[in-house]
Amino acid sequence: MIKETILIVDDEEDILELIKFNLEKEGYSIVKALTGEKAVKIVRQTSIDLIVLDLMLPGMDGLEVTKFLKTDEKTWRIPIIMLTAKGEESDIITGLELGADDYLLKPFSPKILIARIRAILRRGREKTSPSRDIIKIEGGMVIDSAKYVMSINGDVVDLTLSEFDLLSFLANKKGWVFTRGQIVDAIRGENYAVTERSVDVIIAGLRKKLKNYAFVIETVRGVGYRFKE
Repeated sequence: MIKETILIVDDEEDILELIKFNLEKEGYSIVKALTGEKAVKIVRQTSIDLIVLDLMLPGMDGLEVTKFLKTDEKTWRIPIIMLTAKGEESDIITGLELGADDYLLKPFSPKILIARIRAILRRGREKTSPSRDIIKIEGGMVIDSAKYVMSINGDVVDLTLSEFDLLSFLANKKGWVFTRGQIVDAIRGENYAVTERSVDVIIAGLRKKLKNYAFVIETVRGVGYRFKE
């Protein structure tokens, strides 16, 4: 089976070759770019399934590339994994808010990068499959989106609409990190008149009701929340 095509964008040749070598061993088709401008040109001309994007690029940096691609109706669906050497929370948050799907801090393990790529591409394939109304979590948690019911070991847990929507949203994208703003937009629509602080309040109430399952909602410091894979 032919695997997906991945674009790697980094201004350091050694890193490009390292990532290329490891991904090609996994059977992926690789395209490389040393600049943001070149990356945008490639995406316009080539079918790309995922982008590994360094944020610290000369000229058009990684955040600018992300913003450009995520605001173009022809390219916004392409998942992006950000690479950053700075490790600054502001860059990570900005990238995620612009629409990036994941991030890794340099130096990183090629094995971890491959695992992240596999997970994101797998989720993309699942999105194109018939939608599933029921999510089952190992251990006895069941989320039924059609009936708006969540149960643990057969016992229905009384959740508010906001709590259910937030839980369902995160559970449908296990492992993905979302900022508070992204969560608000997802469960209430863009420009909903509510502060991001309310997400923390909803999370706190949800964790209390989940009791022994509270651990499934993980806090990513300085960024937001994700559902444990």
